[in-house]
Amino acid sequence: MPTLARHERLAGAALAALAFIIVALGFFAVIGEPPLATLLSMAEYAVGDRYSLSETLVKMTPILFCALAAIVPARLGLISVGAEGQFHVGALIGTGMMLWTQPFDGWLLLPLVLLGGAAGGALYGWLPGILRARLSVNETITTLLLNYVGVLMVSAAVYGPWKDPGNLGWPATIAFPDAAVLPQLFGTRVHAGLLLGLLLALCLHVLFRFSRWGQSLDILKGNVRVGRMMGLDYRRHVIIVMALGGALAGLAGIGETSVIQGRLQPGISVGYGLTGFLVAWLAGHNALLAIPVSFLIGGLIAAGDTLQLFNKIPASSATVLQGLMFATALAVPGLIALWRSRRG
Repeated sequence: MPTLARHERLAGAALAALAFIIVALGFFAVIGEPPLATLLSMAEYAVGDRYSLSETLVKMTPILFCALAAIVPARLGLISVGAEGQFHVGALIGTGMMLWTQPFDGWLLLPLVLLGGAAGGALYGWLPGILRARLSVNETITTLLLNYVGVLMVSAAVYGPWKDPGNLGWPATIAFPDAAVLPQLFGTRVHAGLLLGLLLALCLHVLFRFSRWGQSLDILKGNVRVGRMMGLDYRRHVIIVMALGGALAGLAGIGETSVIQGRLQPGISVGYGLTGFLVAWLAGHNALLAIPVSFLIGGLIAAGDTLQLFNKIPASSATVLQGLMFATALAVPGLIALWRSRRG
């Protein structure tokens, strides 16, 4: 039976992929582009050469972290959509750590910056966790609203006290010194944050599947009352998973800010938080499956940027394709379930 169920899931995924390709071809036809040639161009721009692949991996990195940030609370049945705000607050606190320790410029600078990013994100996840655990305030609403606050906090800092006078009016901090930047790999913009994200995804998968903590989350997600009878503290677990998810998004924020942007400024995220939430859902809240899904979405975004440059197709086409992908991934299993129910 487990093998049959696995085969059914694979067949469903294959049908969803086929449906997405058909829908994508139709979309290109509607906007007046040669469907097959444009789809092949997107694949080439995503993974066709060393530069394209590296840019896909650059886009994949923050998406993966933000997906993990949503997956951790989801293992307890919580719906956190706050990765965007946690991303920005992690970038803010990590940058603040750089500004505070930058005069020392020692080997401790990078660990302190990363710790600041993780702590900022964790704090921003801890707050809605406390509200849910202590006051039963819905975490979906609080995390959604806090996203806007996090973005505005970054704007307030870079337009105000942290603005570098040498930027000729541009709202941004000073550049991150080399000692505060994650190493870049193979002469590309891909940085060590990708390796960290892959390692964390593997560790979370192992913890969820094989650790006592993972079993506790499963029990509490299934039935809080049963978990309490077994001595499990639901409120403490809520706070832990929300803070841990926030820390992951905070790491994404400081990694993107320090390595890719080079300084804290507005627009450090192109919706990575929401994209990560959708990736987490598409991966079934499986930390390992989030890796290939993040890669696929990263490739769509990278290819969309290149299509705009060379094919004069709006970069928003990549966003439309993301929406079509999520829609087909939702619709196909639903149609399969409807067909089975009618057959039965």
